Amino acid sequence: MTTFADLGLRPELLQAVAEQGYTTPTPIQVQAIPHVLAGRDVMGGAQTGTGKTAGFTLPLLQRLAHHANTSPSPARHAVRALILTPTRELAAQVEESVKAYGKHIPLRSVQIFGGVPMEPQTEALRRGVEILVATPGRLLDHVQQRTLNLQQVEIFVLDEADRMLDMGFIPDVRRILSLLPNRQQSLLFSATLTDEIRRLADSFLRSPVVVQVAPKLATAELVTHVAHPVPREKKRELLVHLIKSRGMKQVLVFVGTRIGANRLAYQLNREGVHATAIHGDRSQAERLQALDDFKTGKVGVMVATDVAARGLDIESLPFVVNFELPNSPEDYVHRIGRTGRAGAAGTALSLVCGEEAEKLAEIEKTIRLRIPRETVSGFGPHGTEAPIMEPPRRERRRSADEDRLTGQRRREPARAPTPADPIFSRPYEPGMAAPAKPAAGERAPQKRAPQVAALLGGLKKAS
Repeated sequence: MTTFADLGLRPELLQAVAEQGYTTPTPIQVQAIPHVLAGRDVMGGAQTGTGKTAGFTLPLLQRLAHHANTSPSPARHAVRALILTPTRELAAQVEESVKAYGKHIPLRSVQIFGGVPMEPQTEALRRGVEILVATPGRLLDHVQQRTLNLQQVEIFVLDEADRMLDMGFIPDVRRILSLLPNRQQSLLFSATLTDEIRRLADSFLRSPVVVQVAPKLATAELVTHVAHPVPREKKRELLVHLIKSRGMKQVLVFVGTRIGANRLAYQLNREGVHATAIHGDRSQAERLQALDDFKTGKVGVMVATDVAARGLDIESLPFVVNFELPNSPEDYVHRIGRTGRAGAAGTALSLVCGEEAEKLAEIEKTIRLRIPRETVSGFGPHGTEAPIMEPPRRERRRSADEDRLTGQRRREPARAPTPADPIFSRPYEPGMAAPAKPAAGERAPQKRAPQVAALLGGLKKAS
């Protein structure tokens, strides 16, 4: 079995790793660390929770440690490594890792991101820093204010590149790349290595080593997936029931909008469930406080938008709930990546109403997994047990040419649905008139188009 010592790390780093409680490197660390130590550019495909942060942080610290400086002069502490992340939460997490693993090496680090005043960040930069962890927008703000010089960067890391793409940060990333010296080591990490990500990598990586430890959009093996059929108006009631009846602690609940997050957190608190909300409209101080309250157990439920789907580092998170299914299967994978980490089992619950059937089908197709349906008694459609949720079947309509060739009439529309139909059928309308039935032995009259009637009349005259 490979150990951290086998990867060629310095004693100071091995000591820090041991103090963090880690004994065995993860697959992405085993593959990436030797190449980074050798000075190669690396393109890594790894999902959150696989240890990729340590996979680039540890070798980065070792390469910079060869010329670490203990001088108090800020001039002797120029920015030598730049780690670019898409969100504030991820920047904070990465910089915490840099401090934890580099505690025995005299290197300075700082995190800079938006949503907080620039002055403390500017002062930290003036004191000198070797490792800078930043989000794109705030980094460019400092460049414009001339409080930051990137001309001595030796290592550049682009973390969560696919998220950068989703959030529209790629133009900012390209501008930042233009500010870096031509000869630096570059690393790119992404949960998925799509064609767009590979094109981005080709623009700044030089003959990169590609390391990928998980299949595209695979979900963690230790995660149990369950879908609960429920009418939309009963979702909140069902969520409260599940949390209370099952004694669920540390529940991360995902919704689609910021307003929805605030509303659900408020309603949960009114129901006696201690909850907080985290989303893009909250200040950085509020977001950090909400995350700290959740981590320490002061609140049992954190309601989040997809801004929290990446970068949240919560140990042993047992439950993720999709109160609303995301618009893309990729976001489902990123959401549930918060649980089932580091060898701990987790559960991903999805509260699915009829309108979300097709979204669920797309998720199953993407993750190549049939998600079991479990109806909670009293919360199914019409208060009964729900049928197995499936998206509505679409029958292929024959073309007019096929009708002429086969001599068949086009299939009539399906009958009106009844209350016994699946929950995804059109609601039954009691006032709907039933079609008249022909008398016994009598065929139902069939209407003919005017053109057909005229043609048949002409044939009769000719005969």
